Amino acid sequence: MAAEPQHIVHTVLDRVAGHLPALGVALSGGGDSVALLHITADWCRRRNVRIEAATVDHGLRAESAAEARAAGAMAARLGIPHRVLRWERAGDRGGNLMAAARNARMALLGTWAGQRGLPAVVLGHTQDDQAETLMIRLARGSGVDGLSGMAEARTAQGVLWLRPMLCVGRQELRGWLVARGIGWIDDPTNENSDYDRVRMRQAMRALGLSAPALAQSAANLAEARAALAEAALTTAAGFRADRGVLWLPADGFRAAPAELRRRLFVAALRWVTGADYPPRREAVAQALDRLRDGGQVTLDGVIARLQGPEFLFLREPAAAARAGAAVPWDMGASDAGVVWDRRWRLTGLPAGATVTALGEKRLAGRDWRATGLPREALMSSPAVVRAGHTLAPLLEEATGMTAMPLRDAQGFATILRTH
Repeated sequence: MAAEPQHIVHTVLDRVAGHLPALGVALSGGGDSVALLHITADWCRRRNVRIEAATVDHGLRAESAAEARAAGAMAARLGIPHRVLRWERAGDRGGNLMAAARNARMALLGTWAGQRGLPAVVLGHTQDDQAETLMIRLARGSGVDGLSGMAEARTAQGVLWLRPMLCVGRQELRGWLVARGIGWIDDPTNENSDYDRVRMRQAMRALGLSAPALAQSAANLAEARAALAEAALTTAAGFRADRGVLWLPADGFRAAPAELRRRLFVAALRWVTGADYPPRREAVAQALDRLRDGGQVTLDGVIARLQGPEFLFLREPAAAARAGAAVPWDMGASDAGVVWDRRWRLTGLPAGATVTALGEKRLAGRDWRATGLPREALMSSPAVVRAGHTLAPLLEEATGMTAMPLRDAQGFATILRTH
């Protein structure tokens, strides 16, 4: 006899969220997210974990505002704090609307989680969603990473995103809700064939493709992806990281198969910048060709070049100069510091100080060679400016103030292992 959805989801939450003090739930009001809300609420109650919920109102249908309020009422009946997050989209609605809506949804939920002190947000993706994702990515010619499907746990925007229902089917969840007399909202766009996901769903029905079988294929590919990640780490043995700069042994990199070189290169880019996603595959392939021939390449704000027996990866100074203002690291702490350029955490900043890139002019006349870092790394390092005076934390000490890189050597291994 198949396990109850509640038992399956609780088991996953034990594994991926058992250490967390609080969880946020992305609640659309549809069947999947309503089941997620009830099951997660029960799990949190048993473990004394704080829970909150949020609904994103994309404003794409006339009914969306009322549906968001209805979702809030569902949360209220369970005693769960709820907030509606509205997408304010300027301009026309051309282009890939679904992709824009998805990106906006994640950004809004990520910001909400940070403001509410929620380290993780649970999402209502099911086994059917995993199967549809595999079909969509097959149609796009995705590689192993894409065909591995959606990850059960992934960190992006400083938030842990959890999908504890990837082993449960959509109909199983609806049966679970019906048995308990719990209602949900049906979204008519789920049958609109203008959208890729709906067309894939219809194609699966027409061809008799099984969602569990397709989801199992994605799981098998995820295992293959994990093996490639470990092989890439073995290839990178001896790599080192220091204050935002990464060095990979050139001999191992050059001798590795093309796929391992690509993985190492992409992970190095993301390690430097903190980007949630890699650049396009074509751009990566072109950059790797130039790097193999001994040239210097710049991609996604990262400089890569051969330096002696190693390939060097560091932040492009011009990209660092374009970084926005430093943002609070932790809204709930009085002096937890700020994050600048998604690379540095600074604490103990004096009142009225701003953070910017050190740059060439501010570096002039300073002894940067003693740091052991390339000159460009110092140019792209943080500078603290106050009342016309500039302090360079990587070059000089300042009482009570620190500048720490957000990613260390272990962070590079983590990036290689996750997707």
